[in-house]
Amino acid sequence: MTLFLDRDGVINDEIKDGYVLSWDMFRFSNGVLQALPIFNNKFDRIVIVTNQRCIGRGLLTNEGLDAIHARMLQEITAHHGRIDKIYYCPDVDNSSPCRKPQNGMAMQAKSDFPEIDFQQAVMVGNTLSDMQFGRNLGMKTIFITSTHPEITLPHPLIDERYASLMDYAATIQ
Repeated sequence: MTLFLDRDGVINDEIKDGYVLSWDMFRFSNGVLQALPIFNNKFDRIVIVTNQRCIGRGLLTNEGLDAIHARMLQEITAHHGRIDKIYYCPDVDNSSPCRKPQNGMAMQAKSDFPEIDFQQAVMVGNTLSDMQFGRNLGMKTIFITSTHPEITLPHPLIDERYASLMDYAATIQ
């Protein structure tokens, strides 16, 4: 099984109307470093799929994002979690094939890890765009209410809803 995770609002605190542009601005969301090791035994692959429009807008370079991700992965590994790969879309245009909810990043992951079966995968995100991305590919969708607590169940795009990644991890432990 594969776990697809959004980054901002799931792994780290989202900056309202802004972007994480340096490591000093990155804050792991509560419980994330404890939640990620729980997924190690349940999922064969754990990947991040993240829209990073800040690159297309010239606010951050690819190298700058890579540096943030390198530090993030060091912390995750130090806490016995793992992320097999990070996919990001730098494009500004919502119709870009790599930008969620389009499935470009999922297809990149499938190319890198041919064993991925979307019907057996789970998408965890904090926006309806994330949920649509998962739904388009037949994944189970898990909604984290970090930035949109007003979105409730039942909802056609959402299978389960939790306040945090740790709350979801607790249900599969």
